[in-house]
Amino acid sequence: MKQNVIIIILSVLLVALIAVAAVTYSALSEDYVPSDVLPAETSGNSAAVTEEVETAPDFTMTDADGSEVSLSDFLGKPIVINFWATWCSPCKSELPTFDAAYTTYGEDVQFIMLNLTDGYRDTVDGVKKFVADSGYTFPVYFDTELDGANTYGAYSIPMTVFIDKSGVVTYKKLGVISESLLTSKIEALIAE
Repeated sequence: MKQNVIIIILSVLLVALIAVAAVTYSALSEDYVPSDVLPAETSGNSAAVTEEVETAPDFTMTDADGSEVSLSDFLGKPIVINFWATWCSPCKSELPTFDAAYTTYGEDVQFIMLNLTDGYRDTVDGVKKFVADSGYTFPVYFDTELDGANTYGAYSIPMTVFIDKSGVVTYKKLGVISESLLTSKIEALIAE
């Protein structure tokens, strides 16, 4: 009798888990950015991305002082957005490259190092401490409502987005970006 009750309870839990997974999958897939809008570079081929012009969608984030800012506040200057988190090893591996690029190009390009601050794995204070302890100088912004991640479909990180001074997305890179690719994309933004 006890075994039957346990089996029934486990069956109900399994059905509930499957239902939650289906609802979550459905909700997340609505905002998914198909791989054909990412550069072929992500699959090892460096061919061009898409033919369409994509205007950078606006979103709200928080700066280091706790003030809300929008992506649109930075238009007029080329922008590099990097979606990252401290719990993401590939993200952390590329942070020194971004810090060096910020040191070199920070006057010409707006760097938005956008931490996916979920309040659990990454908190504002924890990220600030991590950045200070690591000696990074790039500006860190906090996606506490995950508005930026949802707007740009950053469900896998790291992800880097390049936006020209007129607000057009020129390139998206999913995964760790090499120093040479980062440099070439920044220099292309500056040259426009």
